[in-house]
Amino acid sequence: MSEDQTPRPARLAAAAAVSGLEGLALVAYGVYMLVMGVIGSPESTTTAEMGGVTLIALGAIPLIAARGLLLRRAWSRGPALITHLMALIPAWTLLRSTGGLIPLGILVGAVAVSGLVLVVNPATTRALGIGGARDA
Repeated sequence: MSEDQTPRPARLAAAAAVSGLEGLALVAYGVYMLVMGVIGSPESTTTAEMGGVTLIALGAIPLIAARGLLLRRAWSRGPALITHLMALIPAWTLLRSTGGLIPLGILVGAVAVSGLVLVVNPATTRALGIGGARDA
């Protein structure tokens, strides 16, 4: 498949960056849970270890989507979109909590909404070749 030589739209690069950020956050927290499950003293080491492995595996999805967005692969829009939609669930949960978790909920929600806006943006859609020809 030949590489597209037109410049990558800034919105497409930003969408890839947001997806990558979400993926890195999931992987980092998964590694933390896994390490704490092994060397820490959680209530259930099995739960901590499996939770860590699950988050690492889930973090791979937006990372792969981010790479696909950078390479202008149309298939990458779906996993990125789903990841951003799924991030709204913990954002809502954090916003309904108390204390220091509310700012974290705002941050997670802002990243998720930003990612959604960037992924469905017409410039991003055109750059991915979805629904018509790519930008010239």
